[in-house]
Amino acid sequence: MEVKFHDIGEGLNEGEIVHFFVQVGEKVTVDQPLVELQTDKMVAEIPSPIAGTVKAIHFETGESISVGDIILEIDDGREKTVPKEAKYEDKQVVPLQTEKKVPPENNYKRILAAPYTRKIARDQGVDIEKIQGTGPGGRITEDDVYQSIVVDRPLSTTEVVEESVMMDVPAATIREEQAASTIPFKGIRKQIAKNMSHSLQTIPHVTHFEEVDLTNLSKLRSELKEAGDNISAVAFFLKALAIALKEYPLFNAQLDEENDVIRLIKNYHIGLATDTKNGLMVPVLSNVNKKSLREIHEEMKALTKKAQEGTLSMAEMQNGTFTISNVGPIGGIGATPIINHPQTGIMAFHKMKKVPVVMENDEIAIRSMMNLSFSFDHRVADGATAVAFTNRFVELIEEPKKLLLELV
Repeated sequence: MEVKFHDIGEGLNEGEIVHFFVQVGEKVTVDQPLVELQTDKMVAEIPSPIAGTVKAIHFETGESISVGDIILEIDDGREKTVPKEAKYEDKQVVPLQTEKKVPPENNYKRILAAPYTRKIARDQGVDIEKIQGTGPGGRITEDDVYQSIVVDRPLSTTEVVEESVMMDVPAATIREEQAASTIPFKGIRKQIAKNMSHSLQTIPHVTHFEEVDLTNLSKLRSELKEAGDNISAVAFFLKALAIALKEYPLFNAQLDEENDVIRLIKNYHIGLATDTKNGLMVPVLSNVNKKSLREIHEEMKALTKKAQEGTLSMAEMQNGTFTISNVGPIGGIGATPIINHPQTGIMAFHKMKKVPVVMENDEIAIRSMMNLSFSFDHRVADGATAVAFTNRFVELIEEPKKLLLELV
């Protein structure tokens, strides 16, 4: 049986092999994990559909694969049934000679190299068939390709002069250092790039900037912490967003151009853009409007931890209706976040800092201020509506008592 990379939805058509749990010749059982794949959304395990013995593995760890690719083959031990016609014909065959026929010589040379390694060779004009691989089983590595470039290409006059100036550093060393200054553009990074490009090419982005006074919210959080409830500021942001989105439904919507309608979504599932070692992940906190601040805080922490550990399930990354990006802990005072298509809005929260502010009575006071950036789809909403939506969010955050009144 051929085990393939099947379409798992959400536009995921490419993945990178992270780890094989089995080897050729190893016996496996039904539902035993075979391989671990990294997509731009999640890390997924592909289980064995049958019991048997691993007959062949067609890729190596680190290689990128596409939907439909055969990852490995499993032999279940059953004999293949020979058609009756074939059996009958076999009995009628009388060999005309006993000499063994010598099969024609096969001049095909199988090249063991990852797709990215092949691309490097093509880009550099290197004949990969002439390279002697130093990897496992004679596999050609990226270093083999770069080394071939260093050995084969003669120095130009300019390069000879440059080398003499650079303290007589050998040419091979210089080229190796230059060649090694690249990183692979594949797997999760490549898929993120595709999604971002598609969003920018499809959606006319407009970004509205605003500042928020978090002084009162910080005071309320301190009081709650003393009472035993340590609720993060982002939990309050999420609750305020759910309320504002309900009052301004255009930003909790999807544009269906094919049917000429804007679909106003009644569920409030907010995506949490999370920076991980594997790239950007966006787990979704479902039904934010129906959850308490404590529930939002705990579920948000759990989802963020899963994202960083690469253990999110597909269900935990689907059906988002709006997205936030909390870059405050990293820093920065502004940005132009890209909308997670097909959503219509994304809001980024930047670092909080204490600054002198002129109050209504013209007195100067030290307040805890934060900037936010709100990008929206200008096909769906106008600037005035976006400002009104943002103002409502700011009102709920700056006067958290009003936020508490809305918690039903």
